[in-house]
Amino acid sequence: MRQARILLWALVGLAIAGAVLLILRAGPALTPQDSSPTQASFGGPFTLIGGNGKPFSSQALEGKPYAIYFGFTRCGDVCPTTLSRLAKLRREAGGEQAFHIVFVTIDPAYDGPKQVGQYAQLFGSPIIGLTGSQAQIDQVKKQYGIFAQPTPHAAMGKEMEHTATVLLFDRSGKFVATVTPDEADSSALAKLKSLVSA
Repeated sequence: MRQARILLWALVGLAIAGAVLLILRAGPALTPQDSSPTQASFGGPFTLIGGNGKPFSSQALEGKPYAIYFGFTRCGDVCPTTLSRLAKLRREAGGEQAFHIVFVTIDPAYDGPKQVGQYAQLFGSPIIGLTGSQAQIDQVKKQYGIFAQPTPHAAMGKEMEHTATVLLFDRSGKFVATVTPDEADSSALAKLKSLVSA
């Protein structure tokens, strides 16, 4: 009986170890609720399309910290609230030139260069709006561990369920922190001031 119990626990341990390995191999991915990526390897080089219709390389972000947010222009609440809040906090953290704010659409079928360009101008503060082909967007979502999935919506036809977390990167492009939707402004501002002063 004791041997059977030991064997059973050994099998459970192997199953757990196997599951952990599968998760690690799959790489980081934030769910809409998750806001704590733990790997400093998030991010990486990319080329997308700017609001002017021209290619935009992540090299243009080098030398200045940036906050990147993935959303879509028809988002009813979370996206505009998040970008408005970021713009306000940036002014408090050092002014509009303190760090870049980057908005990447997760709905490139609807959000072309014109749409992301116009959307980025709605917040009264410099925001870089980016789109691209579905393949380009999928690649960047993977690099940044972003979850996004269309769901039915009565009025719009579809809604996009997605990660609502802002990812913060330092001047060298290294992932350093997150800002979550439910985080107090005082906490978010402290992170942004630290980002700017580093």
